[in-house]
Amino acid sequence: MEQTTEHTTAHATTPDGVRIAYQVRGAGAPLLLLAGQANNHHWWDGVRDDFHAVRSTITLDYRGTGESDKPDRPYSTEVFARDAIAVLDELGIDRADVYGTSMGGRVAQQLATRHPNRVGALVLGCTSPGGPHGVERDNDVRRSLAQPAPAAARQALLELMYTPDWLATRPGPHHTLGDPGMPAHARRHHLTASNRHDAWDLLPGIGTPTLVVHGSDDLLNPAANAPLLAHRIPGARLHLIPGARHAYFEEFRAVASPLVLDFLTTARPA
Repeated sequence: MEQTTEHTTAHATTPDGVRIAYQVRGAGAPLLLLAGQANNHHWWDGVRDDFHAVRSTITLDYRGTGESDKPDRPYSTEVFARDAIAVLDELGIDRADVYGTSMGGRVAQQLATRHPNRVGALVLGCTSPGGPHGVERDNDVRRSLAQPAPAAARQALLELMYTPDWLATRPGPHHTLGDPGMPAHARRHHLTASNRHDAWDLLPGIGTPTLVVHGSDDLLNPAANAPLLAHRIPGARLHLIPGARHAYFEEFRAVASPLVLDFLTTARPA
């Protein structure tokens, strides 16, 4: 189904009764954009217009974020995938291309493996298969993010997201640092959902054309995860962006967005 909707915000209701906020922009074949952990749709503000010459974009606020409901019960990447299906159902979209980054890439893995008839082409950005096979960030990175002073922890996250040159000329606001309006219980549930993700055994079953993209200098979600995914998914392509950190899609948008669009345009089912 081709979308021609102007920017809107509405809600879909999931089978378990949770209202999920979603946003639609642009015209053309639908592209579902999935954000990182504990973030809402504003994660994509800096780049979604890059796709609107040929695509409509659909974003959502994960449960626990933005204008979606925030139930205090367990979340998982599989649950987030079902929430995305509820949004596609509400829009009457049978199949969409999917571009997920960070935890959104984990959700995209669940979509492609558990709902294969709903996914066209698949792009997995700065993400991981999770579980014992995923490469975890090192202890220095963990300690930097766990500093007791909020300003210091925020600065550490900024430096994991972006290069010093980028930050020197862009003081913000930065929309990739988490949804400031999330309640504490939702933050915990998001962290647990991401940490418990393990799609390793599911990945060989992905039959849709897949592109794996990662910044070569990503320490937040180590770049070593990219070849793991690409080798595990049949026929997947791999592209590392030199010098990029976790938010490669924003800082290196001049490389990343055309790369993704070219893949989506030329990808063909196996």
